[in-house]
Amino acid sequence: MTRKPADEDPRAQPSGEQMRRAVLGDAHVDRARAKTTPFTAAFQELIERYAWGEIWTRPGLPRAERSIVALAVLATLKQDDELALHVVGAVRNGLTPEQIAEIFLQVAVYAGVPAANRAFAVAQSALSDAGLLPGPAPSRATAAGTSASEDEDA
Repeated sequence: MTRKPADEDPRAQPSGEQMRRAVLGDAHVDRARAKTTPFTAAFQELIERYAWGEIWTRPGLPRAERSIVALAVLATLKQDDELALHVVGAVRNGLTPEQIAEIFLQVAVYAGVPAANRAFAVAQSALSDAGLLPGPAPSRATAAGTSASEDEDA
């Protein structure tokens, strides 16, 4: 069975925009749209149509499980900005900070301790900034940067 593009297939609901807003939040989507230029418009359309409209709306995995996959991949690839967005999105999708920590422990075993160390720092900062962890938020620069001695302690 061939799937139709999201805008032609009523089963692809919610729309890419609706799913993107549900996971990443209205503020992020509004900022991304406000920064869209003629140069980046086609890329924004691609993201919304295919990533959010075709993949995130598929029935095969619940949103929380898609968040688990996204967190593991983004942590492994050290995509810090996207990881921070998806950490908060994962909480919106029903994961707890404790479950997110468990994901990063898996990342440590399969992708390396340095990748997980960085992921924990990025996630702690993102969760704190969003008010999802107790205590003051660490600065982004401090949270994402580690020294050699910190890596040894991880």
